Amino acid sequence: VSMLQQLVRSALQVASATSRRRAAMQMRLLSGEAAKSATAEDVPPADVSTEGNKGGFARAFDKYTAPAVPEQPPEDNQTFASLLRNSKFVDLGSAEGKVVSGKIFHVVGDDLYIDFGWKFHCVCSRPSRNGSDYVKGARVRLRVKDLELSTRFLGSSKDITILEADCHLLGLISSPTRQTATRSAPKVEDIL
Repeated sequence: VSMLQQLVRSALQVASATSRRRAAMQMRLLSGEAAKSATAEDVPPADVSTEGNKGGFARAFDKYTAPAVPEQPPEDNQTFASLLRNSKFVDLGSAEGKVVSGKIFHVVGDDLYIDFGWKFHCVCSRPSRNGSDYVKGARVRLRVKDLELSTRFLGSSKDITILEADCHLLGLISSPTRQTATRSAPKVEDIL
């Protein structure tokens, strides 16, 4: 019996020493210490990998406690002038004379307030022909004269803007009044 007890004791000592070495190595890995030079004691057996032995908590702990290294975009050594020169904004060119589409967002008397997607909206007069079609929500075509109406008033040294663009109304693209009229008209098939 004593021989059997000695074998069990020695097996337990070897197993506990191996598990202590693994635990110490895992703690060093978890704490982020630099890898020490490997000695015979620190090296686990070749058939057992420390990564495969980690449980779910240990893997999650490694994942979320690792130092956060933000992904750095590749540095571009272009100057501001070259970035501006190659931008899509500069590719648009001068807005003067461009034909754009806009949407009527407000109507006051015969004044149509039209948003065409630039910095400021424009105010155009309602045309006398088909004036009833120019309602809120109608899509219209415009020719841009100036994107911002500004000038110096009464000897001022600074420009003052009226927060509007200057555009010329070219015509109607679509109108909610025309759409409802075509929807309410009966089809020929329904009449016959």
